[in-house]
Amino acid sequence: MRISIPNLSLVVLIGPSGSGKITFARRHFLPTEILSSDACRGMVSDDENNQAVTNDAFELLHFIGAKRLALGRLTVVDATNVQPESRKPLVQLARQYHCLPVAIVLNLPERLCQERNRSRDERTFGPHVVRQQVSQLRRVGASSTNRSWSGSS
Repeated sequence: MRISIPNLSLVVLIGPSGSGKITFARRHFLPTEILSSDACRGMVSDDENNQAVTNDAFELLHFIGAKRLALGRLTVVDATNVQPESRKPLVQLARQYHCLPVAIVLNLPERLCQERNRSRDERTFGPHVVRQQVSQLRRVGASSTNRSWSGSS
């Protein structure tokens, strides 16, 4: 499969924990292009799994994203982004810097995501979290997600 993305884009990976977002990002983008919400949690609190600092982590992620886009640099956001309200500020950020917002949805079976998370020692949340993320992703649906990112909504 070949994916063509314009150089000045804000790419948002969308998928539940364990869907392969970071693996996909590492295969297709430079390490400096990838902004990870987990890495930002780690920068803020020394713990990538510390959900208590999520707001601060996303503030940092958006700040770095804005700096990259202002310089005309491709930027990739690695976070679950399964809720429309989590994508809205990213769309606004892309528009602010006159770049194309691009969504890549990793819609894998819940069973596979659950298996992957069980094998990750650093993931201490229960299976209900992935179940909820899968449900949120399906509630939005791939067609409406794509439509919202095309700029037609």
